[in-house]
Amino acid sequence: MTPEEFRAARDRTVPDVVAGGLRVLFCGINPSLMTGATGHHFARPGNRFWPVLHLSGFTPRQLKPSEQNELLDHGLGITNVVARATARADELAAEEFREGGVILAAKVERLRPQWLAVVGVTAYRTAFGDRRAQIGPQDRTIGGARVWALPNPSGLNAHWTAQTMAEEYGRLRAAVDSTDPRRPA
Repeated sequence: MTPEEFRAARDRTVPDVVAGGLRVLFCGINPSLMTGATGHHFARPGNRFWPVLHLSGFTPRQLKPSEQNELLDHGLGITNVVARATARADELAAEEFREGGVILAAKVERLRPQWLAVVGVTAYRTAFGDRRAQIGPQDRTIGGARVWALPNPSGLNAHWTAQTMAEEYGRLRAAVDSTDPRRPA
């Protein structure tokens, strides 16, 4: 990507990868400039979303960002709390997160996923006014969906390795599998 392409990607929005009745709707913080430029979620090199999704058992192989629509075959989707692309999440104002939370809640109400998985506990806390939220399942539902806060897969999140993230994502997958009415008992 050229510097001009990155500059042009600023503030772009990227279409969600969604369908009604998903098992899990993964919700990122906001698109990176790479995502804005390519139109593919979690496209920035160093982002660990795709490897962690596979390592945790959500996908049978590691998908590339350009293969994002294959998630729908697994009952998975992607959206964001804030729709506009930025170089860093810290460029977003708290008000944008709160407005994004309202929009996200309406989207979840309309799409009816079983689970909403927000990848970034700080984004979840700000968007939904839950300052005490921790990584893991939340006590609340949003739009009828159960909620899980996951670690942010950005390469900037050095507190979590791909393996420890995969373990947490795997806990979500086990919960999803245990509550999925389409799975045989």
